[in-house]
Amino acid sequence: MAAPPEAPRPRPGIGAAVAAAERQARRSLLRNHGGGHAPVSNLELFFDLVFVFAITQISGFLHHHLGLSGLIEGTVVFLAVWWVWMYTTWVTNWLNPDRLPVRILLIALMLGSLAMAVALPDAFAEGHANKALLFAGCYAGMQLGRSATVSWFFHRDKAPNTRNMVRISCWFAASLPLWIGGAVADGHIRLGMWLIALVIDYSGPFALYRVPGLGQSNTSDWNISGSHMAERCSLFIIIALGEGIVVTGGSFASEPITSVSIAALLAAFLTSVLMWWLYFDMGADRGARMIAGHAQVGRVARNAYTYLHMPIVLGIIVFAVGDALVMEQAGETASHELVLVQTGGALLFLTGLGLFKRFSNTLGNFPMSHLIAVGGFIALGVTAWLTPLSTLSIAHWGGAILLLTAVCEWVSYHGGWAERAVAIGLPVPQAMLDRAEARRARVEARRG
Repeated sequence: MAAPPEAPRPRPGIGAAVAAAERQARRSLLRNHGGGHAPVSNLELFFDLVFVFAITQISGFLHHHLGLSGLIEGTVVFLAVWWVWMYTTWVTNWLNPDRLPVRILLIALMLGSLAMAVALPDAFAEGHANKALLFAGCYAGMQLGRSATVSWFFHRDKAPNTRNMVRISCWFAASLPLWIGGAVADGHIRLGMWLIALVIDYSGPFALYRVPGLGQSNTSDWNISGSHMAERCSLFIIIALGEGIVVTGGSFASEPITSVSIAALLAAFLTSVLMWWLYFDMGADRGARMIAGHAQVGRVARNAYTYLHMPIVLGIIVFAVGDALVMEQAGETASHELVLVQTGGALLFLTGLGLFKRFSNTLGNFPMSHLIAVGGFIALGVTAWLTPLSTLSIAHWGGAILLLTAVCEWVSYHGGWAERAVAIGLPVPQAMLDRAEARRARVEARRG
């Protein structure tokens, strides 16, 4: 009997290539979102819990060091904390947190961030060189270690931005001696070395991580999920706003309940709500839509989120310190320290938020409502500095300025002042109607 004919062997072709691609995708450590949506994972939310503690530590540090030197030192530790969180956010935009190596990396970074936050209050204290070394060592070690590890992950997956991550590692390696050297130095030398180290670290993205022999990166290399970046930064805003709520609630619970303490509580709560409103009613949504559809998403992520969210978050934290002082001094004349942190925090927040909204605004302008609010807080600060005002007056005037800002912005972008006046039968000059129509036409032209 003749043997049955041998089945033809499959030849390499499209099917084999597809199968190989599927195997590669299963092994890949990357999200491979192609610039589309990348959801925030549960591990990223878990990671953020450490930064809830870190924000509390920064707020406490500023509260107990209200002088100029304390403000500068507090800003230094905040910039370090923000840079660790932000670079990890970029990494989790590219890497898949559900893959085991990525999970191990994030958990290790979480532990390092916790140690860094623990050491934060004594980072500049005399006689606490061990805490300074722990703070600086954790910061520099995490930045360099994460970048080098991700470089290897990218190389393993043949990712096109491998060289970009190698350049980033070189920049963090350049600042590492300054961090460690500053930790073992004392006083102003430590502060100076850490400031220089931060200048190096913060200059990297603007310098496109240029490295001799390795060239420079291009913002097109930073192919990220814009929606993921926007959501992560929005979540960090919530963390910062939560600090104000915690401070206010804790202070209120620890003191006898009086009409003065209730008035202080309501004023502090109102300002937290209004800062949330000003960011999330218009800024967050428009920013998310802008970055998600932008042709240069990496450049927008660098400018609008990596840098411009920094003053927004710091302003909220400083304002939370002001809330603590409001609760402490509710029945007293406002101290100069309270005036500085209340008005300074508001100015940081409004300036950063206005610049962020300028990126997502179809007209590309700084919101007039925010500009007026900046002037209002400057006037409030100068007045309170020169003329004794009660603590509650400062808190209530600050809340009134933020409320007016929120109302003006809401009306302007939900129908406009001229249209609303016409709708209720009020006389409106034709010139105002013409300007409103021209503005609407410019907006439509930009959208088109």
